[in-house]
Amino acid sequence: MTTSTSTTPVPSNAWSLSQWLEYLEHIHHRPIDMGLERVRIVAERLQLLTPKSTVFVVGGTNGKGSTVAFLEQICLQNGYSTGAYTSPHLIHYSERVRINGRELADEHHARAFMAVEQARADVSLTYFEFGTLAALWLLQQQTLDVLILEVGLGGRLDAVNVIDASVAVVTSVGVDHIEFLGPDRDVIGYEKAGIFRSQRPAICGDLEPPEPLIAHSHKIDAQLYCKGRDFDLVEHAEHFDFIGVKDKWVGLPLPRLPLTNAVTALAALQASELEMDIVAVRRGLINAQLSGRMELIAHEPDILLDVGHNPHASQYLAKVLQQRYPNRRIIAVCGMLQDKDHQGTLEPLLPIIDQWFIGTLLGPRGTPATRLAASISSDASVTCSDSIVAAFTQAKHAASKEDVILCFGSFLTVAAIKELVTDTSEARNE
Repeated sequence: MTTSTSTTPVPSNAWSLSQWLEYLEHIHHRPIDMGLERVRIVAERLQLLTPKSTVFVVGGTNGKGSTVAFLEQICLQNGYSTGAYTSPHLIHYSERVRINGRELADEHHARAFMAVEQARADVSLTYFEFGTLAALWLLQQQTLDVLILEVGLGGRLDAVNVIDASVAVVTSVGVDHIEFLGPDRDVIGYEKAGIFRSQRPAICGDLEPPEPLIAHSHKIDAQLYCKGRDFDLVEHAEHFDFIGVKDKWVGLPLPRLPLTNAVTALAALQASELEMDIVAVRRGLINAQLSGRMELIAHEPDILLDVGHNPHASQYLAKVLQQRYPNRRIIAVCGMLQDKDHQGTLEPLLPIIDQWFIGTLLGPRGTPATRLAASISSDASVTCSDSIVAAFTQAKHAASKEDVILCFGSFLTVAAIKELVTDTSEARNE
């Protein structure tokens, strides 16, 4: 078992959240270290493994965040006390934990980190593992009807998977994080199916689930419900009907977040033992929103944020842009990490982007702008900058009031631009 080094500082109850986060960056020998053994040891010490709440565990390549948002809002509208854990955060770490829809103050997170620190003793934990245990500890401090936990990476070996799901959800299966999960949908589908549990509902929102995912569900005798087979939707001009695993719900409002993820969330709710009121379901669908996912943060020009960073996400993004802005000029601001499929992610957007502004993402995993620009095989205008902020600033100068500026490619890209636009707006209003 790897222990933390003697050169790391000794944590204190007086530490701020920023001090804790700096500490977590350096206490393990590598940023990602897949496996549940170390996490389970500490979770047992903290008595976190058997929550009394109904637990939704949400995994998938894309759509996890919006599915969590739908589950959270619909449960809240139905009167259930709810705790949610998501990752990564966009701007502030406190975004990762919500109690009844509200974030917690920094001191609550600092207190949770100290609880984990004291319990782990000689057990070394990654940043994500430490944070997951702290989130579970925070949620345990409340008496909550429902917990909604988002998987960080994969499923089978992700720290969240130490908790048994009452209902497990796999939103979609695409190719991403191949260095950790494998090179194709079959291998990745098996990893994501690792959150399924015997004799309990397992929801798959992918219309073409990989065979290993289905086989694993049969092997462990999970109650598998697949979109297109066991549940589906009928979309109309101004509403949709849900053909569910138990009931048919008609006349539901079209949500702001992706409809496919709303349908997956509805299937999970129907498969659970929670009672649902259709009026409250409608309110939850309308209220669900998510920072950084098809988020419009300014007008004239419209500035649209989306954290999509893989081919599956960009295909959906291209479809939505064509539907929403059929006759508008679209300018893209993009920055990506090195370990992503650059060409596969950019290609679906090439026919609809009129002008590109590429920025270098800082840090060891960031892709130089010139390298990312080489993946744009089109006649569109491409400008490279040494930072995302510089790329966005140039895009703003090039845009007219009628244009759309799409900012995408990474959580880091979206966070930098959102923080810049928010700070600028606040300064203007002072």
